[in-house]
Amino acid sequence: MLLKTLRLAPFGATLLFALLGTGAALAQPAADAASVNKGKRLYMRCAACHDTGDTGPARIGPHLKGLVGRPMGSVAGYKYSPAMKAKSLVWDEAQLNAWLTRPTDVVPGTTMAFIGMPDAAERKALIDYLRTVK
Repeated sequence: MLLKTLRLAPFGATLLFALLGTGAALAQPAADAASVNKGKRLYMRCAACHDTGDTGPARIGPHLKGLVGRPMGSVAGYKYSPAMKAKSLVWDEAQLNAWLTRPTDVVPGTTMAFIGMPDAAERKALIDYLRTVK
């Protein structure tokens, strides 16, 4: 038996199993990296209207740099719809998920011409990517 061979005290076994459990935790970032990469590919759908930088002129939509954690309708110089200006919400994962599902349900009267992304895994991947755009 492994514990007998290693001659670990009971607390040593606990430490060993805690460290083995850490291996599973360390494997998680690889899955997150895969999701971010998938999200980056999905972002190509957004790139026609949105940029990930904040130095150039706005495209059809505002830039998405620093989107996660930013108040809705807050990019200086961008002309938001009255409906978006009236919102006082912050772009967090839940708001982004709802927005990407169906924007008009989050901001009725929005001028964004996007019907939504029905696949939950794709929405999660895109949000994972947007979280990295800082």
